[in-house]
Amino acid sequence: MELLGCHVVALATVFLFSGGLVLAARDPPHIVFILADDFGWHDVGYHKSEIRTPYLDKLSAAGVRLENYYVQPLCTPSRNQLMTGRYQIHTGMQHQIIWPCQPYCVPLDEKLMPQLMKEAGYATHMVGKWHLGMYKKDCLPTRRGFDSYFGYLTGSEDYYTHKRCTHIAALNLTRCALDLRDGEEVATGYKGAYSTELLSEKAINVISKHNPKKPLFLYVALQAVHAPLQVPDSYVTPYKSIEDVNRRTYAGMVSAMDEAVGNITLALQQFGFWKNTVLVFSTDNGGQTLSGGSNWPLRGRKWSLWEGGIRGVGFVAGPLLDKPGSVSRELVHISDWLPTLVGLARGQAEDNKPLDGFNVWNAISKGYASPRLELLHNIDPMYVDIAPCPGRDPRLSLARSVSGRSWANAGFNVSIHAAIRSANWKLLTGYPGCDSWFPRPGDNSSRTSSRDPLKSVMLFDIEKDPEERTEVSDKFPAVVDNLLNRLNQHQRSAAPIIFPGEDPKCDPGPDGAWGPWA
Repeated sequence: MELLGCHVVALATVFLFSGGLVLAARDPPHIVFILADDFGWHDVGYHKSEIRTPYLDKLSAAGVRLENYYVQPLCTPSRNQLMTGRYQIHTGMQHQIIWPCQPYCVPLDEKLMPQLMKEAGYATHMVGKWHLGMYKKDCLPTRRGFDSYFGYLTGSEDYYTHKRCTHIAALNLTRCALDLRDGEEVATGYKGAYSTELLSEKAINVISKHNPKKPLFLYVALQAVHAPLQVPDSYVTPYKSIEDVNRRTYAGMVSAMDEAVGNITLALQQFGFWKNTVLVFSTDNGGQTLSGGSNWPLRGRKWSLWEGGIRGVGFVAGPLLDKPGSVSRELVHISDWLPTLVGLARGQAEDNKPLDGFNVWNAISKGYASPRLELLHNIDPMYVDIAPCPGRDPRLSLARSVSGRSWANAGFNVSIHAAIRSANWKLLTGYPGCDSWFPRPGDNSSRTSSRDPLKSVMLFDIEKDPEERTEVSDKFPAVVDNLLNRLNQHQRSAAPIIFPGEDPKCDPGPDGAWGPWA
């Protein structure tokens, strides 16, 4: 095994799995969920990336790789659906992310996954990025079901200083302040500690102090590999051949993340957890091409409803899988984790509000058909692409008809940014976001950006055409009609959008820290 940098724990026993042996769990399993940030489809080794991810590759190879797995195109929406098991249209959070000075959070009447885990008898701990709202204390992780928390509350920050800078328009100033908490208290004294290493160490500390006889739910939401592009030089050394400086630094960040996952897995083994653990690894959205990420050969990027924004790297590992070493192409969505994992915990997943997620454990572990046949990607009437696609002006009018056919009587406003998947079909309406196929890293000849006019209604056979190169709405008008009807039904069930303006009282002052202010 090639070692990537001096920080790698060089132990040949990191991945001692139980082979084909299926271990029957007498007790509810330990559940560890590791969420990467902005990790692109092309950026994991087993997707033929030039970036080396030996730990992710080996861990997933002995587990189940999810190759038809979907997340949301942005940070907050994915975390929202992970924690609630409900589509973002049903929590009022269908638009964008939570910015530092916005006074809202996941509605407090939503019961989150850690609360359900606690009711099932689990110890619940979180390390890493929250990004589900923090304007008042009731929104904090420790008030939403976690026994302990160490991490940051906003969407991004400096990896070393742990400060977040944001412009507060109402005060006409840019404020940079610490964003790091230990429980509900500001965590000082960590300046200079690289986030990926710091968060993995905190996760390992939780594992080392926990009694394996009590079921553990550990949620590790890594900062990696979100911008800013920062990483110790030792991780970049193996990638000197990568000419693009952003891609080179990003590759080092991926290696640091890969090592962190390996070290957390090793700790689970060393402290007696692994034989009864289910570990899930997931990205929160597609890669950001502006910051070194790649989703090749998928179309689009973070912020878009193209496959590059929403098809996620994900896998499940651990000895409790019935069919380890397999690849699942069953349809799975990030909202499915709540009913799936709470089901494994023998808890009650749907004792609060109706779920949009499904229990997909048999589809993952046993290879059965997924109970999910349809997936609403989103409906966002307020959508604005804050990073427009090169050469594409999203303000231009979209074509309103296909082969002379108008969808005006469909019952759904096709100018709205929306997408839905049903079986092999995917329908997009409005402007889906940046629509380029960004080139495979290091191969500019692979750029095949589309400059054909986008249509207000677009249909793709996503099983045959995962790269979304052949639009077929004119050939299958009945399919379009059906999916527009489904979008209309979903929109009728949508909660009003929650997206308040910034509150100037958020200002932590020159010596303060980001956190509750209301």
